[in-house]
Amino acid sequence: MSKKVIIITGAFGFIGSYITRLCLAKGWHVHGVDKMTYAYHKPSYDEFIKHPNFSFERTDINDLEFLYECDYVINTAAETHVGNSIVKSDEFVKSNVNGVHNLLELLKNYRGEGKNKPILLHFSTDEVYGDITNGEHIETDILKPSNPYSATKAAADQLIMAWGRTYNLPYVILRPTNNYGIGQYTEKLIPKTIKYLTLDKKIPLHNNGTPIRNWLHAKDTAEAVITIIKSGTTNEIYNICGGYEQSNLDTVDKIIKLQHGKDSQFYNYLDLSYSRQGQDVRYALNDDKLRALGWKPKSIFDNELPQIVKYYNENFIW
Repeated sequence: MSKKVIIITGAFGFIGSYITRLCLAKGWHVHGVDKMTYAYHKPSYDEFIKHPNFSFERTDINDLEFLYECDYVINTAAETHVGNSIVKSDEFVKSNVNGVHNLLELLKNYRGEGKNKPILLHFSTDEVYGDITNGEHIETDILKPSNPYSATKAAADQLIMAWGRTYNLPYVILRPTNNYGIGQYTEKLIPKTIKYLTLDKKIPLHNNGTPIRNWLHAKDTAEAVITIIKSGTTNEIYNICGGYEQSNLDTVDKIIKLQHGKDSQFYNYLDLSYSRQGQDVRYALNDDKLRALGWKPKSIFDNELPQIVKYYNENFIW
């Protein structure tokens, strides 16, 4: 496969940084776009900015006025924390809907060499389907978002498909399950749990920890992106599922045992007084379509978790 030129929005964010790192490792040229909000990962910035194949533009995707000549625009820029969207949704509409609209307009008006336009590879979420108590969602299921965050992501998916049909813009939509790994901001469940334990504070756990999530390492997510690029596929939607399902309570329990020993009474570390509005009880995806391209997850949750706990214990993040 020839070397690619890639624009990655949210290049210093959690998922974006894993994709950027993998693209650079392949010798590809990457132009990063990131407005560097509270959730950006500074070590990734320090790493990438030294790479000869990396260039960077600090801006909001709403403020982009043109696209450099490229093969793919990988959009990971987004507001992602459900709790924040419930409190105030304005930034979610701006980033997740208006920002995607601006990218689509830039692609529609793209002026590069030849007739081919860059392919938009957009990161959606499993949450656009809503929850499911039994079975798994497939890519053609109806979208039933349960909260402002997932509603804005579903809206972006609809915009992309409409622009794809009306203006013949090539796209791929990815819908991953819960990503985990080193570099995730501490508002998310795993790093937040470690932070609270470090501070000797009780861990706020919504709905008694009963919601079930499926976990996917960001390394495997990045590999899924490369698999799709290699396949050359366009105008498709792919679920990405890590294949490891457990309740939030079980996830937190494992972290507590790593932090305080296997005999720890985990309820002593929990604050179960929280209940989230619009809480989805279970997410589950079928990703046979992606696996048919040759991808499968390699990371094992229980093997990765000790390294993640160690990292956040050694690196306090505000």
